[in-house]
Amino acid sequence: MSAPSAVTPPFDPGDPLGIDDCLDPEDLAVRDTVRAWAADRVLPHIAEWYERGELPGVRELARELGALGALGMSLEGYGCAGASAVSYGLACLELEAADSGIRSLVSVQGSLAMYAIHRYGSEEQKRRWLPAMATGEIIGCFGLTEPDHGSDPAGMRAHARRDGSDWLLTGRKMWITNGSVAGVAVVWARTDEGVRGFLVPAGTPGFSAPEITHKWSLRASVTSELVLDDVRLPADAVLPEAKGLRGPLSCLSHARYGIVWGAMGAARTCFETALRYAGTREQFGRPIGGFQLTQAKLADMALELHKGILLALHLGRRMDAGRLLAEQVSFGKLNNVREAIEICRTARTVLGANGISLEYPVMRHATNLESVLTYEGTVEMHQLVLGKALTGLDAFR
Repeated sequence: MSAPSAVTPPFDPGDPLGIDDCLDPEDLAVRDTVRAWAADRVLPHIAEWYERGELPGVRELARELGALGALGMSLEGYGCAGASAVSYGLACLELEAADSGIRSLVSVQGSLAMYAIHRYGSEEQKRRWLPAMATGEIIGCFGLTEPDHGSDPAGMRAHARRDGSDWLLTGRKMWITNGSVAGVAVVWARTDEGVRGFLVPAGTPGFSAPEITHKWSLRASVTSELVLDDVRLPADAVLPEAKGLRGPLSCLSHARYGIVWGAMGAARTCFETALRYAGTREQFGRPIGGFQLTQAKLADMALELHKGILLALHLGRRMDAGRLLAEQVSFGKLNNVREAIEICRTARTVLGANGISLEYPVMRHATNLESVLTYEGTVEMHQLVLGKALTGLDAFR
């Protein structure tokens, strides 16, 4: 006789594929901790922050995120949590379920600024910066994009030249998350030796970071320009192990992985909002969730949401195994952000006119995702990455 089978749990609309069964207890604990923090510290205020176009108390929020172990979460040593890639991804999902700007704060801090120092910095640089960045006492930013060079960083105009044993750094960087509140900027510039990374402390003469305003997306996020006018830096300001574009591009790949998860957080919030709304909003004498067209929308949103989470989990397992390829990250970023935007737009139609109100989170997430869609690689760039990987032919030029 065969052994009796376990009792099959009932269908769970919040986890229709039973993905939670695939997660380790540590992963679930991280997810639940970050979700609880976001519910307490972000959700009660985020609509007001978004409407005002500011992120008040960003330094305090950074310290709280540091206390959670969310900054540089997947890095080892120097006060970092050393968590799995899956745990980090789940944290990104929960943060972006609150707001993309909060997830961006964490991504830029950990996956760009801290990751660049951790992977390419000297031991002295790591000890100087990483412990304080892990606690949130120091915020970092990452300067690669320029006013005229986004998708083509090889054309950057920022440059550094030697002056005795020092470096003189000149240029401008644009759309830099955390820039105005950062204690240190990782800035990439052309040199006679190729592209190099420089650590620029806030307050260095010639360096400023004016905040960018008048945004209709990522409004609850600090976005800045970096201005560098003959900034004098000592020789030990250079990241010694980063030479060429491979350095900054590897950092971007690490950050894009977090976006693969984060986009599904925004999508989940919009789907759950639409599902609840459909159960209570009545038209023609009954809840709109009882109409076939609304159910079709909800079913399609659930399909793409949980397929996206499965894709993120698969990529996380590959990262933890040391087998994740940059092309696979492009696969995830392209699919998940694109599908997340479609979920948000569909959720907006379920809510009707209420969908444009900040009383609900749907339009806020939809407009945020318009930035997520194009930063750290536009749709077209990721399509071309995959196109080259599939055909072996480079169509970038």
